[in-house]
Amino acid sequence: MAKQPKYYIIEASALPEVFLKVAEAKRLLSTGEVSTVNDATKRTDISRSAFYKYRDAILPFQNMMKGRIITFQLMLHDEPGVLSNLLLVYARRQANVLTINSIIPTNGYALVTISAELTDVEVSLEELLTELGSTNGVIKAEILAG
Repeated sequence: MAKQPKYYIIEASALPEVFLKVAEAKRLLSTGEVSTVNDATKRTDISRSAFYKYRDAILPFQNMMKGRIITFQLMLHDEPGVLSNLLLVYARRQANVLTINSIIPTNGYALVTISAELTDVEVSLEELLTELGSTNGVIKAEILAG
């Protein structure tokens, strides 16, 4: 059985310098400031072997959720306009709603799952979740997957 990787969020000041240099080299490549790994490693003063060793292991935190599809689970009051108001939050935040699934409401409540791609969302995932949860008619909002 393959060992599952573990992930941690670590403040940049606690990281060994080589990780920060690898992250900078990746940034230089992704922005087009340099066109080759050789140029990036020279500019950041690391070896190419260090770059290749760590390049897949380090990502800036803000990029971890960008482009990701997040599935939200929401419990709503079964009232006209609640889902529409909820979808307006996604629209205002530039979230691309991909799927909406709902079970038939019972006892005045509806359980809805919404999967959305968050590339253009400029608030944190926590802020978006808070905004969804505070929308009129939403009883509970949580992240189901992503």
